[in-house]
Amino acid sequence: MALCQDGAVGTQERADVTFRAATLDDVPEVLALVTSAYRGEPSRAGWTTEADLLDGQRTDPEGIAAIVTGVGGLVLVAAATGIDATAAHAEPAGRILACCQLEHHGTAGYFGMFAVVPTLQAAGLGSAVLAEAERYAREVFGADRMELQVIAQRADLIAWYVRRGYAPTGVMKPFPYGDERFGLPRRPGLAFTVLSKPL
Repeated sequence: MALCQDGAVGTQERADVTFRAATLDDVPEVLALVTSAYRGEPSRAGWTTEADLLDGQRTDPEGIAAIVTGVGGLVLVAAATGIDATAAHAEPAGRILACCQLEHHGTAGYFGMFAVVPTLQAAGLGSAVLAEAERYAREVFGADRMELQVIAQRADLIAWYVRRGYAPTGVMKPFPYGDERFGLPRRPGLAFTVLSKPL
């Protein structure tokens, strides 16, 4: 991985994407990506869908803009370079294919709002985004660990993180029932489990 002098993100490991911090101009595209990965019928083309657990929105433009303009965090995006690395087809240059929220919380990095275009899931892009986020948290934030939270009912997603070195901390957080900014629950009992990985 290459660390730019200004602390910007970048990678030399994938020819088909380049990593960068999102800008306010990217907010509509990031919102569409996150929605497509988690909500409604389009999300069922991938395996990260929450459509059976939640309706409504996953986030909103104001929430994304607050991360983009805030201090101590960023929205990391993986944008297509236009180079075909899969022998299938090249995505249009500049198209945002994946994203995540990355924040500096004391000695920890926080990883959230992780989304990959549903039709591109299970092809290694998500692992590349996670690895770049870990590198950034370690080298730019100086974090000694990465933390994230996953809906506890998402056993498949928790297992994906465990295979990448994350472990449940035993900490559980309540789902914000009644706050439509985070979606409309389709069942009771939703909660978040916190996972952590040393960096």
